[in-house]
Amino acid sequence: MPRFAANLSMLYPELPFLDRFAAAARDGFKAVEYLFPYAFPAEQVREQLQANGLQQVLFNAPPGGTDAASIAHAWDVAGMRGTASLPGREEEFRTGVQLALQYAAVLDCPRIHLMAGLLPAGADRAAHRQVYVDNLRWAAAQAAEAGRDVLIEPINTRDIPGFFLNRQDDAHAVIAEVGATNLKVQMDLYHLQIVEGDVAMKLRQYLPTGRVGHLQIAGVPQRHEPDLGELNFPYLFSVIDELGFDGWVGCEYRPARGPVPNGTSDGLGWLRQATGT
Repeated sequence: MPRFAANLSMLYPELPFLDRFAAAARDGFKAVEYLFPYAFPAEQVREQLQANGLQQVLFNAPPGGTDAASIAHAWDVAGMRGTASLPGREEEFRTGVQLALQYAAVLDCPRIHLMAGLLPAGADRAAHRQVYVDNLRWAAAQAAEAGRDVLIEPINTRDIPGFFLNRQDDAHAVIAEVGATNLKVQMDLYHLQIVEGDVAMKLRQYLPTGRVGHLQIAGVPQRHEPDLGELNFPYLFSVIDELGFDGWVGCEYRPARGPVPNGTSDGLGWLRQATGT
């Protein structure tokens, strides 16, 4: 059965961020992921991991900004969605990668997601792609020295209009061009279903390549629990098992019950069924 990691940016929304670690552990999760840790000192986050017996398996590099305040709030306040493909912001990208690697060292996190950013209307896509490739090649080299993987994720443009990377084949083509063994795809089945569909066959196509470093799940179309919506996740879990994927599956969904006490926990029937607990 796949190994599931709680996404603490979305799950347990009724609780302060640092209290979500204990809640995830109580519900049986052994690992966590989230978007960004930068509003807290890395040591404070590590304390929560250690106190609750949790493994940190993924977080994002900063979506933008160069100082502590702007980095911590870039997603919510500035609406930034990454800088990896943005010409003229290479130094900002490198600053963010270096900060992420510092956090990864403290949190013992093996992988970091590098967000591509938004393609402005009318922009030269080829120029952005070249910046993307160059930035990823530099970041992969930095991460390799630190013993980390870096990931890129195709994201649907319904949720993030204008996002630069949307398709699995494009992501794998970029990885082939960069040529770094520690650059991999973050394959989110929610985004994949919206953009391309044919999810089981995409799993069969890409998991055996060894270039998928992390999976994520959510119900489609409303991004609630995976047992709500059009995807047959019990079947997809069996496909993942069949293919021998030994990475983590991040539960990156919004609880249908919303930010109410026990809203996340009460919606974990799908997890108990999947794991037999």
